Amino acid sequence: MHRTLTFLAALALAGAAGAASPQDSTTEGPYDLLFRQGTLDDVAQDRTLVYTREVTNAADPEAAAGETGLVALSFSEGERDTMANLQFRQEGKHRNLGSFPASVGNPMIMVFYETVIRDMAEATGGSAFYIRNRVKEALVEPAEISQGEARFEGGEVPVTRVVMHPFADDAERARMGPFADLELSVVMSDEVPGWYLSLTANAPDASGGDGGYVTDMRFDTLEPAR
Repeated sequence: MHRTLTFLAALALAGAAGAASPQDSTTEGPYDLLFRQGTLDDVAQDRTLVYTREVTNAADPEAAAGETGLVALSFSEGERDTMANLQFRQEGKHRNLGSFPASVGNPMIMVFYETVIRDMAEATGGSAFYIRNRVKEALVEPAEISQGEARFEGGEVPVTRVVMHPFADDAERARMGPFADLELSVVMSDEVPGWYLSLTANAPDASGGDGGYVTDMRFDTLEPAR
């Protein structure tokens, strides 16, 4: 995944042309919200952001189990910038997902999108390049953007929720199975360390209900660095 994350990191650097209860909705390109810069500036470098990741995949339950675990973001000093280092943890084991300049923002958004792109390509036999480009286009197209509140650490915090359906009008929908109706939802708040409260992808099952494919990544805790 490191190479594809690097690809989306370049997109973030370039600046591409818990559920909320929505109170006010607008439609505009969501890129600036989703790839907001400076979201790690207020996180102490001796702390680690930890997110839970739960994956359901009716087409490949074994692969889903292998991708369910924790994603940790820690900091280190690089040659020119503080680096945000991503690591996947599961049952005492870990693997590195990549390192990115912390000044750009929280790279968890890249982990989320690239995980979904990879899983969709594997499930449908489609081109990851095509899927990735369509998601990139959706980032600058009108999307549902709403304001509301969500539960966080025992209270309610103001949040912004962005919902995208990147394949709603795609010419290749017929080949995508349930992923044709893929919904990508991100909930963000200044009250949450690192900006992202939850990042969820949902593609319905064959009967039209939830559960065919779900990736749900949620902020869990801010722990001391190991």
